Amino acid sequence: MARRAAVPDEGVSVEATTSRAEAGATTPAASPASDAATGPATGLVGRQAAALVGSLLVAVIAFQLGASMVTPALPAMADTLGVGADDVAAVSSYFFLAGAVAGVVLSRWSDYVGRRRVMLLTLAIMLTGTLVCLLAPSLPLLLAGRVMQGTSSALFQLSYIILSERLAARAFGTALGVVTAINGGVGGVDGYLGGLLTDRFGYRSVFLVILLVGAVALVCVVRVVPRTLRPADAGSMDWWGAAALSITLVCLTLAVDAGPSRGWAAPGTLGLVAGAVAGAACFWAVERRRASPLFPLQHLRSREVWPLVLTTLLTLSGVFAVINFTVVMLSQDETVGFGMSASVSALAFLAPPALIGLFAAPLSGWLAGRRGWVVVLRWGLALCLALLVVVALVPTDPWVVLAMIACLGVTYNGLFLTTANGLGVLQSPSDAPGALPGLNSSAFGIGAGLGIGMVAPFVAQGTLGGYTTALWISVAITGLALLVSLLLVARPAAATGGEAGGRA
Repeated sequence: MARRAAVPDEGVSVEATTSRAEAGATTPAASPASDAATGPATGLVGRQAAALVGSLLVAVIAFQLGASMVTPALPAMADTLGVGADDVAAVSSYFFLAGAVAGVVLSRWSDYVGRRRVMLLTLAIMLTGTLVCLLAPSLPLLLAGRVMQGTSSALFQLSYIILSERLAARAFGTALGVVTAINGGVGGVDGYLGGLLTDRFGYRSVFLVILLVGAVALVCVVRVVPRTLRPADAGSMDWWGAAALSITLVCLTLAVDAGPSRGWAAPGTLGLVAGAVAGAACFWAVERRRASPLFPLQHLRSREVWPLVLTTLLTLSGVFAVINFTVVMLSQDETVGFGMSASVSALAFLAPPALIGLFAAPLSGWLAGRRGWVVVLRWGLALCLALLVVVALVPTDPWVVLAMIACLGVTYNGLFLTTANGLGVLQSPSDAPGALPGLNSSAFGIGAGLGIGMVAPFVAQGTLGGYTTALWISVAITGLALLVSLLLVARPAAATGGEAGGRA
């Protein structure tokens, strides 16, 4: 594909100009048309690459702390604000709902106004929301702040795209793995730290820590992340399509949350499903008429795109539900489970995969860059499936379950999460490089909620049979994800391990 002429959307700073000159970068800053799949042939290397990766890492940590440190503080929030546990659950659900919408809209918007500009705006919104949470005297204000915080989910997708556009091809996989490792938690200690801060200083101290980390991230992005160029004929952002897709995602996510508690056949749940269907129909109608659509519809029919999104959704439905719900509930069940306390359960079953993933994810990116991203994705899924089968066969042996969950730190947190996020960049259409990373990120959130919703009724029975049924449901969903992944067709750069150094 021929490259378009590019014009600057922002004045290039002295630091960015010097950085590119020192690196010997002869290619212009990436645009929707330049779209180097795994970095230009002469991208950033050495200390400059490390500085960029470090800055992006701080930014995504700011989001991840908002996702994980708040969970142990939910009971304290309910007590302080005088609300019930069911009400305070929205503190987490609204956060992830906002992230599902923001990931799609903001990553695509960055195609038109620049990655750095959208990243700075996202961090500013997150900091404002964190300050609102810190000072909120009531639950409604706290929820408003959490929605603003949740938009920072887009920082992951923006970081992945920036890495693909700025780093040399040989460095992309490892760097993406480093950033992806945070997606599973900050070494498994972030949730534990949130609990300690809440016990000693109250839940508001958690938001103070997030505020400080977010401020550091803002400074890092301002100083290190280079400004970008945009094509002269890029068109304009499809806000109508963004609105229709946002309505679809909101209704679908709320339906997934409401199904287990209200019932899947309840009028409210069916109304949300109908809203999601209507939103999807509007989105399809709008996109067919747009010169610059949010997501070019012809690509949605491509086997380079839809199998990836569906594989991500199904894998999160299967594996995430086991690690973060079924096994946690089983470990704390004093009748048929292991009878652990909440803190011991978290240290035993949540911390190990997150900690192992910190080391496995960069190695997975390195491996994918040499063996092929789709190939490594399928390896990861096959190994995840084998581990889940063992858990389902012997759910009453805590040591076996612990070993299998720890191994998922390699196969799921490492191999799968790294390649799924990497393919979101590598498989994205040339005319809309920010579209697929955002859509794939929404599949993460919806899949996680859907998986828990499907197994929750069986786990709630509190019987060995109920837990076993829940585990086998997750096995079946993961097996389906593996089958769908076989339909995924790799773009040339993803198939060759990224050595092509750019898209055709």
